[in-house]
Amino acid sequence: MIERVKFGLVGFGTGGRVFHAPLIASAANIDFVGVVTTSEERQAQVAAELPGVETFASIADLAAAGVQAVAISTPAATHAALAVEAIEAGLAVVVDKPFALTADDARKLVTTAEEAGVPLTVYQNRRWDSDLLTIKRLVEKGSLGEVKRFESRMERWAPDRLPGAAGGGTLLDFGSHLVDQALQLHGPVSRVFAEVHGPDGGLDDDFFVALHHTGGVESHLWGSWRQAGPGPRFRVTGTAGTFISPELDYQETLLKAGKTPALLGDRWGVEPEHRWGHLFKGATGAPVESCRGRWDTFYPAVAQAVAGNAPLPVDPWDSVRAMEILDAARTSARTGTTVEV
Repeated sequence: MIERVKFGLVGFGTGGRVFHAPLIASAANIDFVGVVTTSEERQAQVAAELPGVETFASIADLAAAGVQAVAISTPAATHAALAVEAIEAGLAVVVDKPFALTADDARKLVTTAEEAGVPLTVYQNRRWDSDLLTIKRLVEKGSLGEVKRFESRMERWAPDRLPGAAGGGTLLDFGSHLVDQALQLHGPVSRVFAEVHGPDGGLDDDFFVALHHTGGVESHLWGSWRQAGPGPRFRVTGTAGTFISPELDYQETLLKAGKTPALLGDRWGVEPEHRWGHLFKGATGAPVESCRGRWDTFYPAVAQAVAGNAPLPVDPWDSVRAMEILDAARTSARTGTTVEV
């Protein structure tokens, strides 16, 4: 028998509705109990899209309904306070990225959870992107030789769309993923340089961050809402070759189209051949079959951890370290200097 965990979701905006609810509902070891939202429009969406899932006015009401864990997908500025509220209610917590607004806030949150003995993790779903998993496989096989430079981009052309306050600005929103992926692949960072741009009085909408890893790799990270000619999603250069992956992982497209792991089964996360990356060993490149993207494994792993049968899929201290780098990036952009971390 599968040990099932009762789960709730806090927030049903784009993040909660598109990136969390379908994956929670698809997990075989989760009973999706309810969603916290006070918006009548979103309550109606829950009723239409998630039959049998109730809506609640607060985390306290979710706890009273018997949930054991909650995922928080609300504006970034509310993450820490809502996570503390859930921890105080004795609930295991998944916090969407950005984990918090600063490293200090993130550190306090992890310490609070540890002192309460409550599981806390962060929704770093892009650790299970198809292209990132493919890069890991190539590195492990030695196909790239010794990696020297790692280039990673999340760039879009939407000049009329200002970054929403919910994400905390593009550096926090996109940067939370890009920095986490760089740390996962290449390890600790010793110095940071950044350029961050945005409209006067608004949140940043374009950034570049350079990381020097203690192991010698240089990571160059870009995020933008105003890039009319986006570069490749990844370009990874080593002593034996270069791998280029052109587009963002396909799982986001599937979720936005209403597809879920429950609907697609083993077809979930499989990249079409025309989206595969290429490995270059000189002037010509050969296609590399993409690993299957596996965002669908995150929530089952969280449920296993809540049941006491496995570790959490993302150590929250990893996100504290990522927030330290993002803090350093903001300092670097403000001062025009390289910042030691």
